[in-house]
Amino acid sequence: MRLAIRVGTALLALAAVAACSHSPQASTPRAHGSGAILVRGLGLDPGSLDAQTARSVEAQRVLMDICEGLTTLNRRGGVAPGIAKTWTVGPGGKTYTFHLRHDARWSTGQPVVAQDFVAGLRRLVDPHTASDYAEVVNVIVHARGIIAGRRPVESLGVLAPDPYTLVVRLRTLAPYLPALMAHPATCPVDPPLLAKYGASYAHPGHLPSDGAFVLSQWVRGSYIYLTRNRYYWRNSATHLEGVKYLISVDENAELNLYRAGEVDIIDVIPRSEFGWIRRNLGAQLHIAPLLATYYYGFNLRRAPFKGRPGLRRALAMVINRRRLTRLVLRTGERPAYGWVPPGFPGYTPQSPAWRRLTLRQRIAEARRLYRQAGYSAARPLRFTLKYNTGEIHAELAIAVASMWRRALGVRVRLIGEDFSSLMRDIYRGNVEMFRSSWSADYDDPYTFAQYFESDFGINLPHYDNPKYDALVSRAEAHRDPAERTALLQKAERLMLRDQPVIPLYFYVSKHLVKPQVTGWYDNDMDVTYSRYLGLRGTR
Repeated sequence: MRLAIRVGTALLALAAVAACSHSPQASTPRAHGSGAILVRGLGLDPGSLDAQTARSVEAQRVLMDICEGLTTLNRRGGVAPGIAKTWTVGPGGKTYTFHLRHDARWSTGQPVVAQDFVAGLRRLVDPHTASDYAEVVNVIVHARGIIAGRRPVESLGVLAPDPYTLVVRLRTLAPYLPALMAHPATCPVDPPLLAKYGASYAHPGHLPSDGAFVLSQWVRGSYIYLTRNRYYWRNSATHLEGVKYLISVDENAELNLYRAGEVDIIDVIPRSEFGWIRRNLGAQLHIAPLLATYYYGFNLRRAPFKGRPGLRRALAMVINRRRLTRLVLRTGERPAYGWVPPGFPGYTPQSPAWRRLTLRQRIAEARRLYRQAGYSAARPLRFTLKYNTGEIHAELAIAVASMWRRALGVRVRLIGEDFSSLMRDIYRGNVEMFRSSWSADYDDPYTFAQYFESDFGINLPHYDNPKYDALVSRAEAHRDPAERTALLQKAERLMLRDQPVIPLYFYVSKHLVKPQVTGWYDNDMDVTYSRYLGLRGTR
């Protein structure tokens, strides 16, 4: 669904909910005309709702209600027609032609045309945009050169031969391209309005919508209010008059609002209340597998982990992931030893060779590798682990650091900082080890394989192995699906031997959904469009 840097749960004061008492928390109607207002808990403030630059899970969730790409996702998380009603693949598999709907309209009433998608994709890869998502479309001809500043944006391999035809030329095979075109980062822009509003383009009253809802209000730290887009091409199938996303920095307060009937859906379940929720709200609790991995990353460009795969492997081996998921997380997450989560059709999840050992055997081998790297009780390894502030991240870091110390004698300094500061430190290389995560942008394992390519701009550990790059490149160019999958699996095994990251667990999606909400569905992309939902008794 998204590159989705999962921020997790922040534990700050409940300023956001308090602010709602001075905003339309109570005044926003629960029903309006023939429809209703759905209230969804969002968690943290999304920061930006600019489709090409927004990077958080929270932003992506809102954007999927506002903008529609060439394609969209069906209820199972698979690709489905969006603004493009059909598409074809040319001979050789490197040219896709998308045929747009003639009845697609912006919320201004103007037609959505192919040139709007050309403008959006060019803006995405333009270095001046500085989008974290630019790299996910580097399969398009000349995208890499444009992102690197070596080519003009006009050279991007997308063109609009007429208002309702978009041609996308690729540098290699990419069977996942239609699914990728459902990502909000690939959404179109309205060039005249973008030119008019510039930096304030994504603000309420300025941002046009080609999706089911329009951004009407945004009270920072409090709520985002979307209203129905009457010009949406399938507006007749929309059941709601609006969607209110409630911003809260306290997951327990959000649960209290849900229990009080002020919120219809929440996406963050407090771990401390999980047992009570299972016993008392079990029918409203939805838990489903999610294509996302939580990990610790090494900075491979500096000491103490540069050029030391054995040391990195030792740290990975001694972590008792089952203990973490059962005693620290406690909400259904699954231990992760490999990188690619289970759930991709035809792909068998990979694990490092040491996964077959017992924990006692792993610790013995880790101690050997630790000594081999030059460390001992008298000369322990010392480093800093940075993570974004949040109860779960802190508890996991404390638990893992304790395992490292008990098994190897490692001394770890733990630093929690706000998400923006953490990302800044990672990009500047001011980290030794860091916490992060990776989520699927589309339903294909390449979305995980791409992350470790040496020239991929969001390769945060800076993993660089020519053999890995060659395997992934061969997989990209392979026409046979089985051979392509085998090459991607081989690449994952190679990467796991080098241990540039320590996978800890695979996410699950967790939602509480009120009985009066109709149309709810789960999938492993964790995408539930509000346009499919309704409130019982309001129509």
